[in-house]
Amino acid sequence: MHILITNDDGIGSAGLAVLARAALQRGHTVQVAAPAHEYSGASASLAGEEKDGKIVLVEADPPGMPHDVECVGVRAAPGLITFLACYGAFGDKPDLVMSGCNLGANTGHATLHSGTVGAAHTAVTHDVLGLAVSVTSADPQHWDTVERVTGIALEWIEQAGFNGHVLNINVPDVAWKQLRGLRGAHLAPFGAVQARIDDRFTEGLAVTYVAEAGDDEPGSDHHLLTQGWATATWLRAPVDNMHLPLPEFVGAADGSDVQEYQPDSARVMTTREAQ
Repeated sequence: MHILITNDDGIGSAGLAVLARAALQRGHTVQVAAPAHEYSGASASLAGEEKDGKIVLVEADPPGMPHDVECVGVRAAPGLITFLACYGAFGDKPDLVMSGCNLGANTGHATLHSGTVGAAHTAVTHDVLGLAVSVTSADPQHWDTVERVTGIALEWIEQAGFNGHVLNINVPDVAWKQLRGLRGAHLAPFGAVQARIDDRFTEGLAVTYVAEAGDDEPGSDHHLLTQGWATATWLRAPVDNMHLPLPEFVGAADGSDVQEYQPDSARVMTTREAQ
């Protein structure tokens, strides 16, 4: 398979090389396109920076990256990078997007905000396999464990094929011999952090972010991570629900003389001029 690797921690993160090595060991071709600077919390944002009407690219040499892997930094969110890759911006359309390895777990409802997971969701909406990988530490000491778990997950998703879902993998930062294994998990009912508004000023807000204090359900991704397991969770977005009541009404027009409306596609992307 042809694999695109991206992340939300930026092109300088060592986690990119970990995923690249896992993919190369499985015999795949790899290309890296990641944000030129950190885009954590970007979800599936299509934000980017333009110069003279072009999305800005920068030279890149991620730490630990195998020498034969082509890498580029992009002044854009990982969702936009993946979106553009699916239209051939960086060569052939990828068969799989591997996003990560994120520095910090992506568990529970906080996955909604993750740029790492958002990139994988973007891939799936374009009929491309999506795999998101995260490690529990901001300063990982056991990259070998992450690489081995990623290889196992990659082999599994190769066999499972496309099912319209993102495979979300979280790995505890422990030595391989201390890892209890890999288990399927449901999302924890809370996110990783909560916000406390300390004070409000005319010029801004004083905010403190603290660990979420929620009930830790057995079998959830967060709970299993604390017990020494790596976790695997299928995620899907966006999803509609036509079984719930919806507001509707019938207007005066009968449809006979209504012209087809075309939405303003230029408002989908939120590019800004690069500084």
